[in-house]
Amino acid sequence: MKKAIILFNLGGPDKLESVEPFLFNLFNDPAILNLPSFFRYPLAKLISNRRAPVAKKIYQELGGSSPILKLTEEQSNALEIKLNQNQLIDKYKCFVVMRCWHPRAKEVIKNVQSYGPDEIILLPLYPQYSAATSGSSIKEWKDVCKKNNYNTKTSTICCYPTDKNFINAHTKEIKKKIKKLKNFKLIFSAHGLPEKNIKNGDPYQWQIEQSVKKIVESLTVENLDWILSYQSRVGPLRWIGPSTDQTIIENSKIGKHIVLVPIAFVSEHSETLVELDIEYKKLAQDNGCNQYTRVPALGINEDFINAMSELIIKKDEYKFNEHLYSPKTKCPSYLKKCPCLNYE
Repeated sequence: MKKAIILFNLGGPDKLESVEPFLFNLFNDPAILNLPSFFRYPLAKLISNRRAPVAKKIYQELGGSSPILKLTEEQSNALEIKLNQNQLIDKYKCFVVMRCWHPRAKEVIKNVQSYGPDEIILLPLYPQYSAATSGSSIKEWKDVCKKNNYNTKTSTICCYPTDKNFINAHTKEIKKKIKKLKNFKLIFSAHGLPEKNIKNGDPYQWQIEQSVKKIVESLTVENLDWILSYQSRVGPLRWIGPSTDQTIIENSKIGKHIVLVPIAFVSEHSETLVELDIEYKKLAQDNGCNQYTRVPALGINEDFINAMSELIIKKDEYKFNEHLYSPKTKCPSYLKKCPCLNYE
């Protein structure tokens, strides 16, 4: 059987002239600005126009464009090779779809149709599910399929926050950085969300917490000094915390060696290469930190590629994340049912 794997990521501008339209696509997403389109469209135009100058400076630090597409394509290629190893029955082909810049779903679907798969498997490159990331990408893909009257059998792997290979990937990358360190603070940093999103049932924060819990257990470091924090806050709404920048300030002032782990990002992009590596490093140094280490995003880490490969190949054997949402886990009652269980 021919199987198409759709890998979702956010995307990023491919040149400085693309920054403002990229931002518009981001803020015009109803999962980001939950407003009627006649309000959302002009507001997205206004926000993207105002933020573009600052965002352009960020991408200038990266050479004028985002590396996320190139890095996601590397992950896609590595995964396709892994999936097709020792396969006698199924043939896999991976396709990259970006939510806010090219290649968009409406472009990629034509290539998928030309490939003619017997089954499509949707796999966001967001280990922890949020309606604003995985949910938005999955919805866009399904909307485009409906518009094109494309009805091929489709399965969704929406999240994998405690997958053993995913946890091993992070554990090994962290151990490489901390094995000789003393007096360090391990800071797991995830992109933040407004508190109202969580109160409305978004499972993102809880899944982030489950990922960190499993990684800390796997590190087996006695008296490990660690904390989970959230970065990239924008706008006037109250966001989940604590904030990564404040956490860095507090620990820099008491002489800790700062070790940052991007727990929700599997590809390097502006929020790791600029926010973590440049802005937060300077913040740490300005507050007395002499030692600052950043654990890399997983990229083509072998364990991470294995994680995605096994999730795909063994998907029919799994009840995705049912264990995360069962009463035995004392899962918070306000969380919505995991979308992974909704097969078509």
